[in-house]
Amino acid sequence: MAEQYDVIIIGGGPGGYTAAIRARQLGLRCALVERAQLGGICLNWGCIPTKALLHAAEVKHLAESMNALGLTSGPIEIDLAKIVKRSRSVAQRLVKGVAFLMKKNGVDVSNGEARIVRPGLVRVATTGGEEDLAADHIVIATGAHARTLPGLEPNGASIVTYKEAMVPTELPRKFMVVGAGAIGIEFASFYADLGSEVTVVEMADRILPQEDAEISDLAQQQLEKRGLRIHTGAKVSSAVPSGDGLTAVVDLGDGQESPVSIDQLLMAIGIAGNTDHLGLEETAVRVERSHIVVGDHQETDQPGIYAIGDVAGPPWLAHKASHEGVHCVEHIAGVPGVHRIDVTTIPACTYSRPQVASVGFTEAAARAAGHSIRIGRYPFQGNGKALAIDEGTGLIKTIVDDASGELLGAHMIGSGVTELIHGFAVARTLEARDVDLMAAVFPHPTLSEMMHESILDAADRALNI
Repeated sequence: MAEQYDVIIIGGGPGGYTAAIRARQLGLRCALVERAQLGGICLNWGCIPTKALLHAAEVKHLAESMNALGLTSGPIEIDLAKIVKRSRSVAQRLVKGVAFLMKKNGVDVSNGEARIVRPGLVRVATTGGEEDLAADHIVIATGAHARTLPGLEPNGASIVTYKEAMVPTELPRKFMVVGAGAIGIEFASFYADLGSEVTVVEMADRILPQEDAEISDLAQQQLEKRGLRIHTGAKVSSAVPSGDGLTAVVDLGDGQESPVSIDQLLMAIGIAGNTDHLGLEETAVRVERSHIVVGDHQETDQPGIYAIGDVAGPPWLAHKASHEGVHCVEHIAGVPGVHRIDVTTIPACTYSRPQVASVGFTEAAARAAGHSIRIGRYPFQGNGKALAIDEGTGLIKTIVDDASGELLGAHMIGSGVTELIHGFAVARTLEARDVDLMAAVFPHPTLSEMMHESILDAADRALNI
């Protein structure tokens, strides 16, 4: 006989485990099914371990820049195995933390492969056999996996995905990244800082194509200044074994091709939702372009079945998944005042060098939406704290509705911007106007002062440029 629950959550990543905790807080009996490790891709193979790797790369860069600050040190030596080991240990520590949270909150965790037998019934295949779980509400939080291209299928050695790129046993001398979204650019930055010759190939006309065009251009300039070779409006038409590595043919368009000798190629062209083997064919759940179609409260076309996080479509961000999980179970529990999540209030971050962060409308999107806008800009070179820490390259850009003064969007590039963007995310959520932000007092000397100055500049009131 099936064990009865109020909610069954399939997938233990940031969306799934957060939804489980909130469900228990609301008094719902909750089961969480995870086929691999708690924490999902984010904690195990994505958000957290990559930041540990990038931190090592940043410290190496800082150490090599010590002379400009009047400090001296010996040559920097790279212990790649130790860098990777630390990254993995950070991930495992957090995974253990999630397991503790599940126990603390009374969430029943099943380790196995879940399949929806019919609406209301989930069968879990575990190492010890099968068990049935029943609930009126099923939340799918299965995440996504890396997309591939025909002829460029990963083999775990010369052609890899983010998983292999995260645990290198040796540093490739020549490294190619196919795809210049956040994941591709972060790995390109990491390997370049460690000493690889890096080539980036992107089909769109610019890198970081989801970001504001002005910020994308500045990011490309800074990466190319570091020595990265970047091809936009291009694609890799083939990659064939050659000696100990590969020869990748880059189609530059207009009939131009450029062969590039590389040791390793990383596929970072996006992700596809994990919808296979879930039993969705036994339901009315609709899948389009590998992602589950959902409504305002993450509900699918099948009553009683919901989807959150990456499997429910873009933006593919862990914090988006977590908030969708909370929103979904609050809707299930009948919490009053639960409103649809506004994706324009969700910040995005790229942890490369330089960092990139944004929230809300890009300049092009704001104009396309019919807004008459004012734009404020403030360069890092005008900020005292940025100069004091030797980080004078960067820009804060804000987009304000000309009529209402509402902050429509904010876009940043430079040191520390991933830790600044939350301020504008709060402002977007509260529908703050430029007069509200201009009245706020920002501490001096800080990088955050540039946020204030950018808003002032949008009103033609900038004080320090």
